[in-house]
Amino acid sequence: MRSALRPLTRRGLLTGTLGSAALLAAGGTLAGCGTPAAQQTEEGCVSEDLSGTEKTLAFSNWPQYMDVDDDDESKRPSLDGFVSRSGIQVTYTEDVNDNNEFFGKVQNQLAACQSTGRDIVVLTDWMAARMIRLGWIQKLDKSKLPNVEANLLPSLRNRPFDVDNQLAVPWQSGLAGLAYNGRVTGEIRTVDELLTRPDLKGKVTALSEMRDTMGLLLMSNGHDPADFTASQFDDALNKLKRAVDSGQIRRFTGNDYAPDLAKGDIAACVGWSGDIIQLGFEDERIKFVVPDSGVMLWSDNMLVPNRANHKANAEELINYYYEPAVAAQLAAYVNYICPVQGAQAEMEKIDPELAENPLIFPDEAMLAKAKVFMALDEQQEREYETKFQQVIGA
Repeated sequence: MRSALRPLTRRGLLTGTLGSAALLAAGGTLAGCGTPAAQQTEEGCVSEDLSGTEKTLAFSNWPQYMDVDDDDESKRPSLDGFVSRSGIQVTYTEDVNDNNEFFGKVQNQLAACQSTGRDIVVLTDWMAARMIRLGWIQKLDKSKLPNVEANLLPSLRNRPFDVDNQLAVPWQSGLAGLAYNGRVTGEIRTVDELLTRPDLKGKVTALSEMRDTMGLLLMSNGHDPADFTASQFDDALNKLKRAVDSGQIRRFTGNDYAPDLAKGDIAACVGWSGDIIQLGFEDERIKFVVPDSGVMLWSDNMLVPNRANHKANAEELINYYYEPAVAAQLAAYVNYICPVQGAQAEMEKIDPELAENPLIFPDEAMLAKAKVFMALDEQQEREYETKFQQVIGA
């Protein structure tokens, strides 16, 4: 999969299929139906685990987020290995195309404490946080997840929306930072350079994903995106607005910035590590940069929804994917940050070049600069998204 940029990357699907207006509408739908009525509790919505008698598992994931055999696309080597070892038959469905769209598919069932027909779903941090806030996710049994306990990267433990590591286990992670094309501009080290350097005027794009763009701006102002105030958000937003009003930023994008960066139509951008890895395979002059002030870290997480009837089977699969050799097999295909310690050594046996790639296996210095965006309540989510969309002109 290193030979060419995939036509639509996983992270592009995250923002590319649903516009910002629809995103706000989805938030409004949640508010309109009444959070108290939608919310569930562990005591009020009890799930029955049938794993002891039913060796089945329904797994919903994003497209192109599982390793596939080069010669036979019907085969998924790591998943097939789990089935062979465990005897658990997995129904694997690529039906998560957008976080909000998927929320719309399942919200009526989960709000009513009904089964969605899925045992594992993979959702991004902020949507995982929303579902956890609503009480729609089952707690995991840590005693059945020894590999996760041993091998999960420290930077992905005790996240704001899951401080006890009981509800969400990272499937893959990625970074939002800066990128530039060395054919058309010199090195960029800071967010302020991106937003103010005269030679970049009109040749810059930023992401329409609020948490990634605003997280970087908060850090550039010396604030912590994992713990900030409304006034600090507004200060960062004003900085962004000045760059928009001056014409420094050409537009805001999903992952459709990637072709423009590759062609040199834009010189620099706020971008995602997975995209830049792929572009870098084609042109080594395209570089991803961790800004001096810090970088945003996001994850897509395995979650077991309420009324899923095969929780123990799900835990067995989650634990399996935290074996370093299995994690390396998956990472060699998807090229995002592998959340599993020990996988880098296993990757050396598969592809030594990938094993040295800091965007798949970041070193401690890079991870020390990485932050996860603060968990927002419903009111904050609506307020910050609305302000952000007004500035970017969506």
